[in-house]
Parts: sequence; structure tokens; C-alpha cells
Amino acid sequence: MSYFHCQQFSVRQQQSAMKICTDGLLFGAMAPIKPGDTVLDIGAGTGVLSLMAAQLGAERVTAVELTREAYEEAGFNFSNSPWSDRLTAVHRDIQSYAREEDSVYDVLISNPPFFVQHSKSVSPSRSIARHTDSLSFAELIVVVEKLLAPQGLFYVLLPTNAAMQFSELALVAGLFLSQQISYRGYEDSPTKVSALTFSRIKADCEYGLLTIYQSKSIYTLASQAYLQDFLLRFA
Repeated sequence: MSYFHCQQFSVRQQQSAMKICTDGLLFGAMAPIKPGDTVLDIGAGTGVLSLMAAQLGAERVTAVELTREAYEEAGFNFSNSPWSDRLTAVHRDIQSYAREEDSVYDVLISNPPFFVQHSKSVSPSRSIARHTDSLSFAELIVVVEKLLAPQGLFYVLLPTNAAMQFSELALVAGLFLSQQISYRGYEDSPTKVSALTFSRIKADCEYGLLTIYQSKSIYTLASQAYLQDFLLRFA
């Protein structure tokens, strides 16, 4: 059985197509979540982002997941966490969920299926998890328009080379980019993914760059500062 153990919770990732990675952990640790926030996790996978949101103090977290395997695993992880009363897994596509949901959320988070050019010769569940076919950028933005509270924040992890395209689509929908933090593995590495934060309120955008490692398996002080409350190695 495959588990990823954190300081306050564990994540079973036996059935879910997409496993936990450092980029995703940093994304979750840096989420703009305040105690008392309501959070929607779009494409929850194992539920690790939802669990991190709960640890950060979210009052209620709803995790929507399309694939049954990942949904069941997220539910298992939630029920075995210290915050089972604040975490809910929902098995359905986010488009239909948004059409029928009347609530709005303080924070929407998503580490979505964005590898458009990736070969589809992998398992069906992994193919769904890694392609935009089941959730296009345009569809994701429609969901955000519907479910984001007036003062809320939408937080999404995307390939850096797709950030501009996504930001332009979001702008048309009245969602303004307020922060873009790009991740690179080492100081001499190119950036591959960026954490983008959008708001309905127009403001100057803050740009940042995070270097994850100073050498092999050794985190920089900056990335360690974000992960120190989550990873066992920093306990």
C-alpha cells in the first residue's frame, strides 16, 4: 500500500492516477487560505490539497473529483484525518457540480489536468487526470465565475508556458491576475509551473520566483519555510 506521510495527516495514493509531487505540495502550502475560509478543491485527486487547506484552517472544504478511484481514495484520506468533519468528497464532474451548486466559496484551488500534448497511451484514469479534454481552460473559468465569492480568490497551478493564455481568458471573464509565483527546480533550471492567483478585484500583479532545491534533495530556505509545517523531515 502506497502512503505519503505528513506531520498531521497521511495520504493513501494507491488508486489515484496522479501521485503527490513537490510542486503540488508547495502549491498547497502556499495557498492563500485563512482560518474560517470555505474552500473548493477542483479535481481533488488524493485530496492532499484539501487536507493541506484544512490544516491551514479552512472551515469547510469540498473536494470534487471526476474519477471514482481518486474520489474513493480522497474520501478514505479525509475520514482518517483530524479534520474529517470539515472535509467532503464529491464524485462528479465539476461542470455539472457548478451548474447545480448555489453556494460560493472564499477560495477555489485547482491543480488541473493540463498536459494537452501528452500521449494518451496510458491508463484511462491517468489520461483523464493529465488532459484538458475533460476540463478545458474555458470550462474551468466558467466554473470559477459561478462559484467564486465576490471577495474570493482562485488559486491554480499551471505550466508556466500556459499562464499567459489562461490569464487572458480569465481577464475576459472579469478575473484579474493578482499574483504569479513560478517554480524552478534549481537556480540554473527553467521554470516549468506557476501558481496563479486571481481575484474579481483589479490590482497590480505581484510576480515571484521560487527555487525549490539548493542541491539534490536539499530544499532552499525559501521552500523549506513553506513546507516546514507539513513534511515529516522538518518535524
